[in-house]
Amino acid sequence: MVYEQNGWKLYKRDVTLKGGRNQTIYFFSKRSPKSGTPCDLPPGYVVGVNKRTGLPYLKKA
Repeated sequence: MVYEQNGWKLYKRDVTLKGGRNQTIYFFSKRSPKSGTPCDLPPGYVVGVNKRTGLPYLKKA
């Protein structure tokens, strides 16, 4: 199930940090990004919306 809010879809991407550690990043996009896969809302997070821009973001519950 893909999470969507007001036309913004949630995507995730696995990245490798400089120290060699792997981390999953989550981001919202209206278009299909070059890399990343659509995903569901991760457990322990809620969605907030920036009042000025209307862009949704994730924050820990």
